[in-house]
Amino acid sequence: MAIGTIAIAGQAVAATGRPALAAAPAPAVTVQLNQDTAALHGLVNHFQRGESNVALADCPGAKAGSTTFSSPVLKFANYDFGPFIGVNATVSADADLVSGTAAGDYPLTVACGGKTYSATFTVPAAQVATVPEGAAKAGDGSLAE
Repeated sequence: MAIGTIAIAGQAVAATGRPALAAAPAPAVTVQLNQDTAALHGLVNHFQRGESNVALADCPGAKAGSTTFSSPVLKFANYDFGPFIGVNATVSADADLVSGTAAGDYPLTVACGGKTYSATFTVPAAQVATVPEGAAKAGDGSLAE
């Protein structure tokens, strides 16, 4: 009498005799700064100087008190919990840049459901805010001869 191992290829069969159902994959959690619009593209994960900026996360089960954003260069306020119309997110918060932040890439993290998820966003260099006194201005005739 021979004793051996038999390998069976194919689907797993549940005790009912029917194929077992595969476990549903866990939903993907996303985190980003800003949202592209129909008219403006390239806003995602780019801080917009002089504009309103919003941190967004699509995290099933996001709820007040246990879902928070963090970043070394952003301050967050006015948390709102969705769903939202036209935005793939379950939580949002206003994001303000910490004064003196240099241009560069920085992390944006959301703590949700006991885990953390991160993305990287870019802060552009600050533009010149005022024109120096006596500088030529286009259209004012100062360059005319």
